[in-house]
Amino acid sequence: MNTEEKSALLCDTLTGACELPLSQGDTTATIVNPTSDIIYFTDPICSSCWGIEPQLRKLKIHYGDQVRLAYRMGGLLPDWSYNSGGISKPSDVYHHWREVSAYYQMPIDGSVWLNDPLASSYPPSIAFKAAQIQDPSKALSFLRYIREMVFVHNQNIAKWEHLRIAALAVGLDPILLQQDMGNSASEAFEKDLTLSRTHGVRGFPTLLFINSKGEEKRLYGSQPYTTFEQLLAWAATKPLIQSALPTDETLFKIYPTWTAKEWSVVKNISFEKAVSELNSYTSAGQLEAITIETGVLWKVRN
Repeated sequence: MNTEEKSALLCDTLTGACELPLSQGDTTATIVNPTSDIIYFTDPICSSCWGIEPQLRKLKIHYGDQVRLAYRMGGLLPDWSYNSGGISKPSDVYHHWREVSAYYQMPIDGSVWLNDPLASSYPPSIAFKAAQIQDPSKALSFLRYIREMVFVHNQNIAKWEHLRIAALAVGLDPILLQQDMGNSASEAFEKDLTLSRTHGVRGFPTLLFINSKGEEKRLYGSQPYTTFEQLLAWAATKPLIQSALPTDETLFKIYPTWTAKEWSVVKNISFEKAVSELNSYTSAGQLEAITIETGVLWKVRN
């Protein structure tokens, strides 16, 4: 299959990335005067990005504020007019997401593509930019929430009704969010797309690790946690201090939802042991298990 013909939603499990088609004017460039150690190009409906949530969680837990991670939206699905090569209609994504789910051991249902398919990933991307404007910390919770909505709960996150629910759930003002989506957030999203094109980013996830000299190393697709850690150490302006793994109760306070893969990577235990531990907390009443055909999402009980 030619690269030009490949659908952006057809994520390659060998590279661990979802690729945009080639377009005129795509170039690579070196970032000058970086404002962050890591620039993360992603998209709310990028299944491979869902696949690296375990690695990113572990990185943040162990290194905290030493990790400066800037989220940039890449525009994975503008509309359905350009897609071809394996995925040409929403129902094709359903089968592909099921394959990706098994590969990454992350729960993905995919029925949204059969019952209420997204016309574009731009609305949730712009909503995330609006959330960033309102509260950068809550914006990350918002992104996680809408990803769970689309991957696990099969909700069309291009629709305002679902974005509003997500905003309320993480403590954002939905009225302000909607206002910003029509103004400054749309402009911020366009800047993200320009930055992505300028640096030749065509696949997601792509993480640019940048050192104090402005030099860049690129992590493309899904990679082992050790690769993330090695590149972070390279980009760090001073030696990193790894924090000890918090208690399970503290982990539940940091992140209110978990998959078995996330728990296994963060705690460095087998997938089977992770399932056993999370099920034990469910039996004890601390967690609620949201079970779908391809896996489980555990949620801290309020």
